[in-house]
Amino acid sequence: MSLFDDDFYTTKLPRKPRWTHNGTAFSDVRRSRSGMPAVVAVSGAAAALLMASLLIGIGTHRDEPDRSAAVPVMTTGDSYQWKEDRIVGAVEQVKPAVVSIVSAMKDEGGTEAQSIGIGSGVLFQKDGDRAYIVTNNHVVQSATQIEVILATGEHRKAKLKGKDLITDLAVIEIDSAGIKAYAEFGDSEKLKAGQTAIAIGSPLGLRFAQTTTVGVISSPHQKIPISFAGDGNYDWEMDVIQTDAAINQGNSGGALVNLDGQVIGINSMKVAETGVEGLGFAIPINSAKETIASLIQYGKVKRPYMGITTDPLRSYKGAEVLKLPDSVKNGLIVIDAVGPAKEAGLATNDVITELDGKPVADNVTLRQYLYGQKKIGDSIKVTYYRNGKKATVTVELGEKKED
Repeated sequence: MSLFDDDFYTTKLPRKPRWTHNGTAFSDVRRSRSGMPAVVAVSGAAAALLMASLLIGIGTHRDEPDRSAAVPVMTTGDSYQWKEDRIVGAVEQVKPAVVSIVSAMKDEGGTEAQSIGIGSGVLFQKDGDRAYIVTNNHVVQSATQIEVILATGEHRKAKLKGKDLITDLAVIEIDSAGIKAYAEFGDSEKLKAGQTAIAIGSPLGLRFAQTTTVGVISSPHQKIPISFAGDGNYDWEMDVIQTDAAINQGNSGGALVNLDGQVIGINSMKVAETGVEGLGFAIPINSAKETIASLIQYGKVKRPYMGITTDPLRSYKGAEVLKLPDSVKNGLIVIDAVGPAKEAGLATNDVITELDGKPVADNVTLRQYLYGQKKIGDSIKVTYYRNGKKATVTVELGEKKED
């Protein structure tokens, strides 16, 4: 496998998209540094007439005061130059903290390591003689050896600190000796559609390391359904930042940056579909912060655990064997029950319809409720059907093991 191959996290557009969009339409007015609308150039005599009217006023009576001094004028070129300067400044601030990550796996004999992919990462914190780098879980999840290439070109061995499948985040660590550049995290909750977005990473491998692309925030909050097994059955729904800044294979784990030089997202996905352009996605840095802290402290994200494997009732063929009442159309069929669920009495072929009185019809809803509303050690009231009879049971939640 060449160095240009990358285990890049992609998502294909379904025939009937389930993505939701809560962004709003916006209008963009180019503004000067003073906050006033800047003049947009027009051509020919109209331009001369417009400039004359702005500077001296048209049809002004001789006795009227001259108000020309109160009208700020900025050329389009000045406005663009100001924005370009901010982009350059932001890139110069963050770029030294963006690294390339080479993941490798030992061969079957356990002797020689083979490269399995190249991604990106962001240096964000120093702790004594250790420097921490955030990247995507899919960049390093299968690696037995990890190497980091700094912005200076120096190669350093890295060690996995922790990883998480659900959020697609991982933290690795390297020796901090001589490293002075660390990125600053911004506030992704303040993002608005139309803001400038800068992506920095290593698309297509080391040859294009530290490539910078620029676009806008297309949507601050976009919901993307994720299938961990790639079988089309959605297991999770990620809240991500949508951007049209070019994101390609190898950008995974790199930085999405604002004009203040702050990291606002970790580049993670794109829509890999013929004819589709400008649909890249990043993990919001605000939601990433809690995961990163947990990975540093525990090496994983601690989550509550029921101990059930389920499939949606609506996708099950031959539901008549379950002897469900005609009124039961949605729920989760228990494929296997272990741990807390088994101890509470749940078993294979039970059909769960409610959690704490709230309807549940798919695995995404189940996980969102468990991970978003419950904690390890909490109790959860499960309503289910067995052989056509309705029952309830209380499950004491344990701690989820690593995926």
